[in-house]
Amino acid sequence: MNVVRAETYYIPPRQLPPDAWANVPGAELVFRWIEYRLHRRVPLPDSTLTDVPPVYARVNQNRWLADCVCNSAAVISPADPRWACTECGYGWVDMIVPAPEEVTAIEQQLLTIPQPHLRDWWNPADPNPFNPSRPPDPPPSVPEIPPGTEVAP
Repeated sequence: MNVVRAETYYIPPRQLPPDAWANVPGAELVFRWIEYRLHRRVPLPDSTLTDVPPVYARVNQNRWLADCVCNSAAVISPADPRWACTECGYGWVDMIVPAPEEVTAIEQQLLTIPQPHLRDWWNPADPNPFNPSRPPDPPPSVPEIPPGTEVAP
């Protein structure tokens, strides 16, 4: 089972031809899928947010994902470095995605794990606190208390 991307997850309903969404960019497929599957109108964002941190692509249980600031997530396409949230309307933002040859290498490495639900990958630079690849935060510094200073219990 290959690693799932937006192009293979968000597919047209059976009543449409299989290639009905073939020309839809990967980042926009989730909007089409939401409209058809959940019968919910979600307009595409009309601009790119600036001065906001980017989102990081990651693989979670064999799916390429991006997480939103609202704690929602969506299956993404590593071929389209844009991302927007269909839940809270946060979007378009830049998405940090590995280079195409790195995506291929990551997916090949993950395919060596026989259980798809154990296939995970994080970008080491992703600041998400749940990122196991992220270096641990340094311990908090304890201010020195000058001798003779009383400290309340």
